[in-house]
Amino acid sequence: MALHLHRLSSGPWCRAARLGCGKLRAWSGRCAAGRSCGPPGTARTEHSRGLGYGPATRGGPWLGTGLAAAMAGLAGLAVAAFGHLQRAEMVPRSSAARSPSPEKEEEDELARRCRCFMAPPVTDLRELRKRPGDIKTKMELLILETQAEVCQALAQVDGAASFSVDRWERKEGGGGISCVLQDGRVFEKAGVSISVVHGNLSEEAAKQMRSRGKVLKTKDGNKQWWFGGGCDLTPTYLNQEDAVHFHQTLKEACDQHGPDLYPKFKKWCDDYFFITHRGERRGIGGIFFDDLDSPSKEEVFRFVQSCAQAVVPSYIPLVKKHCEDSFTAQEKLWQQLRRGRYVEFNLLYDRGTKFGLFTPGSRIESILMSLPLTARWEYMHSPSENSKEAEILEVLRHPRDWVH
Repeated sequence: MALHLHRLSSGPWCRAARLGCGKLRAWSGRCAAGRSCGPPGTARTEHSRGLGYGPATRGGPWLGTGLAAAMAGLAGLAVAAFGHLQRAEMVPRSSAARSPSPEKEEEDELARRCRCFMAPPVTDLRELRKRPGDIKTKMELLILETQAEVCQALAQVDGAASFSVDRWERKEGGGGISCVLQDGRVFEKAGVSISVVHGNLSEEAAKQMRSRGKVLKTKDGNKQWWFGGGCDLTPTYLNQEDAVHFHQTLKEACDQHGPDLYPKFKKWCDDYFFITHRGERRGIGGIFFDDLDSPSKEEVFRFVQSCAQAVVPSYIPLVKKHCEDSFTAQEKLWQQLRRGRYVEFNLLYDRGTKFGLFTPGSRIESILMSLPLTARWEYMHSPSENSKEAEILEVLRHPRDWVH
């Protein structure tokens, strides 16, 4: 299972909880429509609009701070055989087969819980009821709840645009829910996507995982579990107060499970989000972890749960604080250049992107939904000495400790 919280914006980027934010214009009243994936003649994905709010009166252009958060929990991934990469084909779901009777739904706590989600769970409710204590059930419900919480918070602060909701199925096993808000009053683009997939691992996906040191047992029928996730902030310009708030919020979530976790995962984040060919990070860091499989499923799950609950309070206050800020043409240009760095990292280095692209039946639109609408590359661009642009670049090259 994987949860991708992608917050996209017009500002310097931070990808799921990749979230990014930026206001470029007054609200245009448009919203991205749900799109289908697959060749002509294949079934379309289900899509709808939701979590929209009426136009608000306040607003002024601003350069947003990007936040990216991705929580991935892989429980019971079968590595029995390696399949072949093939084009994704979306299969329609039967709403009648997935929904319990009205009488059952009124009495069922799980059904009531599901009403708060952006769409019905990927796994059939009947299957979820059979294994309420299973880690896969708990993880799927956690990411569905987190997705709904993040979407609600983003839509509320935007005040104008609505999320387009695509619920799709992967022919090889599982599916996902992709939510995108576009051309809003505050956010140029915001995406919050989850996927719950299962099946055989392709050879390319296995190679990608082994390249980072992951040991895969290939005996038929063997199952392995682990958790991974991350959350980083990618501002266009440095605001020390914002950096402290963001890191302190994540530290408090980590500290509930041990004082050594935040320092360890903060350094891991600085190392992971490093754009090697540029010699700089994509943002000012956060936390990152992968392949966590100890001390137990339950304990690691509780840690991931705390991290997921920290996404909204770490980020939304920064949006509210700055959504009325104005910006100059020069600042907008710098933002576009920083977005280019974000794109370079995601397409060249990001594990989640690579894993998705190498997974049979992957949904390309959902994998690449975190990319910005626009970005810029200039030949041999270098900021002026002692400028605000040079200030943030120094931090990206030499990470700081924000909470001690």
